[in-house]
Amino acid sequence: MFLFMTILMGLLGILFIFLGWRLWKKEQITLIHDYHYTKVVEADKKAYTEKMGKAMILMGIGIFLTGLLCFLTDSAYGWIAFAVCFTGGLAIMIHAQLKYNHGIF
Repeated sequence: MFLFMTILMGLLGILFIFLGWRLWKKEQITLIHDYHYTKVVEADKKAYTEKMGKAMILMGIGIFLTGLLCFLTDSAYGWIAFAVCFTGGLAIMIHAQLKYNHGIF
């Protein structure tokens, strides 16, 4: 069971990291649903995609570490990494949404 969770969480973490990198470095704003960036001014799109991408990378690291730590320690310590990284990434995303899109939706 732990091996399946490790593989699943590892792949999901890598996917989040890859998508976050595409958002941040390639500024591929279309990875986000269009209603999340409809009010973002063209001049702010670079900063918006940077924050959203970094937040997604942070979430991906947390997901990846969850699977790895649960496998290595055979305990639930990995979920602490998940909670910290996912909550931090979500807070950064909400802040970026409020700052650049002037609302969550």
